[in-house]
Amino acid sequence: MAQDSGNEPDNKVERVIRNYGLEGMGAELERRWLGDGYERQSLRDLADHFNRRVLESALNDAGVVTLQGELSNTYELLTGDDVTEGARIQARNRLERDGVDVDELLDDFVSHYAIHTYLRDYREAEYPAGDDQDQLEKSVETIQRLTSRLTAVTRRNVENLRSTERLDVGPVDVITDVQVVCEDCGRQYDAVELVERGACECRQSTTDDD
Repeated sequence: MAQDSGNEPDNKVERVIRNYGLEGMGAELERRWLGDGYERQSLRDLADHFNRRVLESALNDAGVVTLQGELSNTYELLTGDDVTEGARIQARNRLERDGVDVDELLDDFVSHYAIHTYLRDYREAEYPAGDDQDQLEKSVETIQRLTSRLTAVTRRNVENLRSTERLDVGPVDVITDVQVVCEDCGRQYDAVELVERGACECRQSTTDDD
């Protein structure tokens, strides 16, 4: 279970780091992002790495011993897009039986957007001026900001129509999914995912063949 700490910071990533006793994780995330002693990692990869460490800490606190590969498998069952609902429920039930508060755990997982905000705003980490990766990160930030704004505007309008009985629907959630299609091969990507990949799969295949 997460540790209780007073005077918790406003930033979620830093708060989770403190609550789960992940000392040094902030500096590690920054080094991985900048490629300082590590191969540079995308924000999405950093979020997955961070969340696995949170899961590991929760399991350790509950006295759960995991075998090799079991931690990554459990994380995939909890968060993977291609996981069946039945498999996800089984994973949740197993963790609950082991004494893990799954709802609290999932609430403490962070998005790649939260990692970006933490690194840029909380830790004030930046790439060197003119760095190509810095421009990529700025593009990701712009896409995420506009997507978040669209989500908020949509939710606000739907809730207004619902509250004034102009729209007959139960409580709603809004998911904004911006997709980019490569016209050469027809592959479709989440906009942020494509920017972080750096190339369409068809381009990477061509490069590998050269």
